[in-house]
Amino acid sequence: MSFNTSERYGCVVIEFKGNVMGGPDAVSLNEKLHELIDAEKTNIVVNLGKVKFMNSSGLGMLIGALTTMRKSGGDLRIANATDKIQSLLVVT
Repeated sequence: MSFNTSERYGCVVIEFKGNVMGGPDAVSLNEKLHELIDAEKTNIVVNLGKVKFMNSSGLGMLIGALTTMRKSGGDLRIANATDKIQSLLVVT
């Protein structure tokens, strides 16, 4: 998995690409989130439009990101989830 960040409409958009599997990717995402918190940018949109697969570790990574942002007074929203990933989110 890789991700890019950009700023639009007063929030930061994090666009994931590839397979979201957790592990080392979770560490790099967490580091990026803390950089954003330090810069007082706590409203995040995660764009999953280019994600092909997500496992339970990847889902845990997103839940951890949501918790991190809410504890800092912000929020995290998900956009463009495929039907398969949306089903995983609904079941969870």
